[in-house]
Amino acid sequence: MVSMKIQFLGSGVAIPWPGRVQSGIAVETENGRLLLFDCGAGVLQRLFESGRDPRDVDAIILTHLHLDHVADVLPLLKSRWLCEKSDCVIYGPHGTRDWLDGLIGLYPYLQGRFDLCVTELTPGRQITLDGSDCRLSCAAGVHSVPSLGYRLEDGGKIMVYAGDTQPCDSLMELAQGADVLIHECSFPLGFDVDCHTTPEMLEPYLDKLDVGKLYLTHLYPQMQGREQEALEYLRSRFKGEVHIASDLLEIDP
Repeated sequence: MVSMKIQFLGSGVAIPWPGRVQSGIAVETENGRLLLFDCGAGVLQRLFESGRDPRDVDAIILTHLHLDHVADVLPLLKSRWLCEKSDCVIYGPHGTRDWLDGLIGLYPYLQGRFDLCVTELTPGRQITLDGSDCRLSCAAGVHSVPSLGYRLEDGGKIMVYAGDTQPCDSLMELAQGADVLIHECSFPLGFDVDCHTTPEMLEPYLDKLDVGKLYLTHLYPQMQGREQEALEYLRSRFKGEVHIASDLLEIDP
């Protein structure tokens, strides 16, 4: 068995940026299960580029239902069906089932083609993923729509993915003790925004944040050219490692 492996498939947002597609993270568990956290536009292609087959995905785990996090869900399901694999396990926030039913309902030729197991999660819930010893728990983020952050515990390693959010107590508590925290950093220092994150918005949490590595993702084009500035700011205030994610970057917790 190998330990948890994490690969960023998409580290960008809804606005195109060379080299970055929309949000998606592949996590391979200790027993070889493949979990896909979010599935924005471009993630299906990145999954292929990572050397994986769409049929390899054991579960899709959605933080929220904005297009840049879910646009490739149906293309992924169709790709699996075309390769004669119709089943899929999907986790997401409240509304995931209705959203998916409505989306599939727009395409008569896809109706009845999929065997989906959709589970809607609420903040504070913890589950054990089927067929593994992984524990998945979630907490609410602060975003313009209901959004969840996830904590995955597997093989003695802990990863937390915050999804889209501004920094908040619930997600920082979820992250305590994690080996890796993947947190959005949509905009650079000095940018006025809510429901998203800038480096200085993270600062109040850094002193008490017990996390080994912090990876910044979900970068808007406004961050281009200011990545090093963000890294230096956060590294001077955080005792752990700080890195900026890039598409197809592989990391070990």
